[in-house]
Amino acid sequence: MLRNMQSAIRLSVALTVLGGCATVNPRLDYDRVGQHITEATGQERVYQPEDDELVVEIVADLCQDGITAAEAVEICLLNSPTLQAAFMDVGMARADVVQAGLFSNPYVGISARFPDGGGLASIEASVAQNIADLWQIPIRKRAAERTLDRAVLDVARTAATLGADAKAAYYEAVGSCEFHRIAQENHAIALDLLELALARQEAGAANELDVNLSRSLALNADVEVERARLASAMARRALATLLGMVSRADDLLLVDSLPDSYPKIPDAPALVEFAKGWRLDLRAARQGVALAQAQLDEQYLLIFPVVELGLELEREDRRSQGGRNVLADTARASIANGGLTAPEIQPRSERRSERGQNTIFGPSLGVELPIFDQNQAQIAKAKYALRQARKTLDAVDRAVTQEVQTAADQALTAWRLMEKFREQSIPLAQSNLELSREAYRAGRASFLSVLEAQRLSLETRSGLVDAAQAAAIAVPELERSVGRPLAKVLADVNAEPAQGTEAEEEIEP
Repeated sequence: MLRNMQSAIRLSVALTVLGGCATVNPRLDYDRVGQHITEATGQERVYQPEDDELVVEIVADLCQDGITAAEAVEICLLNSPTLQAAFMDVGMARADVVQAGLFSNPYVGISARFPDGGGLASIEASVAQNIADLWQIPIRKRAAERTLDRAVLDVARTAATLGADAKAAYYEAVGSCEFHRIAQENHAIALDLLELALARQEAGAANELDVNLSRSLALNADVEVERARLASAMARRALATLLGMVSRADDLLLVDSLPDSYPKIPDAPALVEFAKGWRLDLRAARQGVALAQAQLDEQYLLIFPVVELGLELEREDRRSQGGRNVLADTARASIANGGLTAPEIQPRSERRSERGQNTIFGPSLGVELPIFDQNQAQIAKAKYALRQARKTLDAVDRAVTQEVQTAADQALTAWRLMEKFREQSIPLAQSNLELSREAYRAGRASFLSVLEAQRLSLETRSGLVDAAQAAAIAVPELERSVGRPLAKVLADVNAEPAQGTEAEEEIEP
């Protein structure tokens, strides 16, 4: 019997050792994140947690000769500490999956009670395992895998959002540089007008008011130059922050200029249908519903949380017997029989029976009876969580429609405004400024006419930069709302609505 008990203990130790061999390796999950990021941004090189040293070299190489908007996105997806921190969510979710697949540890108990008269102790020993794991582990692991799938999509969505933010910040910085350049040009023009007013004053063709107005114009233009410089520096620092840069933002060379042409985008309904197949947050919300359903199923199984099957052994104590005096027993037997007589010899079986040494060994079964706690509260909570997940999915689905329509409208409006500024407003404002300056130089117009023409010219040039900047930023915003690069959208929007690459579970109503 003891040998059987030892075998059971050895089996428990072996299971413990095997359970300790479980490892957490999220490498394939990181690859899945990278695939989703590539689909959402078009960038092939994205951050991987084991490539930290390589990332430093790649970023330094990309920044060596200045960066384009696409390279800014690439640097962000490699070097952003926010994204790098988000990747750890995937590792933690993978650890939860491993944990969900492990059996609970077996229970081993042993006790000894010593008889007061001496002898061997009474021993009780038991080994038990919660066999409820057999039907709880699959659903528990399924819930953990749904959590992992959602974490993968959430991290990819974070990356796509950061990439769009980086591209928008790039064009914000480029536009700010353009505003600074326009302010400098306007200051130079204001100084020319001041020199012209001073020259006309010396010639007796201008009065002190004209000179003071021109000085005020030059001073205001100088102030605007300083403001534009600060705005440009702040925009560069905002970009450097998104890129995870630690070097001076002023040293960041931006190669691309504001685009002057844009592709014809599809109609909003087609973009909405496309977005509903590719938006990562929408797919994550679907996984959230699947997770809530799995957690509800798990709570039903927890009505019987513990069902223990084991082995128990009990050995009675062995009472101590005093030593035997053979000479005294021989004398008593001889006196009783009237002659020399050998003492009575007690068989070993009788002596063992008197001492007591029974051993009991057999299986045991223990069940926690759901009499008072039938897990009703947790089941109800899981039902509410499932309803909440479905409502969240519905909210995200509705928001996608409005976001895509808004992004498409903003893009089209910005591009139309930019064309109007470039084709009509800019040539007219430039012509008016030149005519007013020539007329003032010839004495045919007042200085106020020149000031008004100069103001309109500045507003028009600033308006063009503002419209071009808005049109450039509209592209990453449209990509963010659809969930794919614009080039992929233009190539695929007429195909069947994509459902992504993630194996997503059908959601029952």
